[in-house]
Amino acid sequence: MTFLIVTGLIVILLIAGIRYMTSMPGASYRGGLPSLSDRERQIRDRLTQHVYTLAGEIGERNVWRKGALDAAAEYIEAVFAELGYEVGTQRYEVYGKDVRNIEVEIGGQSRAGEIVVVGAHYDSVMGSPGANDNGSGVAAVLELGRLLAARQLERTLRLVTFVNEEPPFYFSGDMGSRQYARRCRRRKERVVAMLSLETIGYYSDAAGSQAYPFPFGLLYPRTGNFIAFVGNLRSRALVRRSIGAFRAHASFPSEAAAAPGYMPGIYWSDHWSFWREGYRAAMVTDTAPFRYPHYHTGSDTPDEVDYERLARVVVGLVGVAEELAGR
Repeated sequence: MTFLIVTGLIVILLIAGIRYMTSMPGASYRGGLPSLSDRERQIRDRLTQHVYTLAGEIGERNVWRKGALDAAAEYIEAVFAELGYEVGTQRYEVYGKDVRNIEVEIGGQSRAGEIVVVGAHYDSVMGSPGANDNGSGVAAVLELGRLLAARQLERTLRLVTFVNEEPPFYFSGDMGSRQYARRCRRRKERVVAMLSLETIGYYSDAAGSQAYPFPFGLLYPRTGNFIAFVGNLRSRALVRRSIGAFRAHASFPSEAAAAPGYMPGIYWSDHWSFWREGYRAAMVTDTAPFRYPHYHTGSDTPDEVDYERLARVVVGLVGVAEELAGR
């Protein structure tokens, strides 16, 4: 009898824990995707241009190909400047070379001291042109800059592209987002939310195209046609608010989870740097190595990115940014 009671309690706790991690507002979109609107086609075309410039013309970009890394930074700065932003940089030195994060800001109104950061890393891993990882994320940040430029927001919104996310800088003090998050903390800035856009451009309708770290494969779809929002348990409210806003603004499949931050796949990007400074942060991703066959390879080229679906995701992210920053 004692064994049965204990077993029953363990099962109840497991079910409650899983429900806590996976229960999200709204429902994932189901069914065929509607035709792109004229606006969405324009977004698709601009995203295509950004990715082809970063991963096609410039190609592999990191401190070992410093000219390409600088060319990517200059392209990002030029796009933001053309949109009318005052472009800021955070420079620091690594391996004797000058590198920089790039940021622009939409000033808030009644709650300007509260800051929402949306960012993506613009470097690529050695040996890869980095179209999806992470040209897709950078393209989305640039297009969000265009789509949100004239918006009146209650909180301050910062759009940031980070350097040095990839190895060997990953989880080190030389990671661009680590430098940035530390600066935010030193300045005592009130970052109330951070979203990392990480590898968001690959989708498949093939059965079995989606893999997961255990135990998520028991809970989520096996078809890799959705965008995912993930965060640690401390950022659960942010994950829920973000996925709810996305589902309200986009007709596109979406899944979300708030799980222990040490679990594989949960912490694998720039949001981790903000966790380290005590900020709430989440990642938006196509799940990268759990779906994308070209992850961290020389075949991560611009032709592998699904620009129509990426455009739909960006439309949803506009709604997310407006929800987090307040209209």
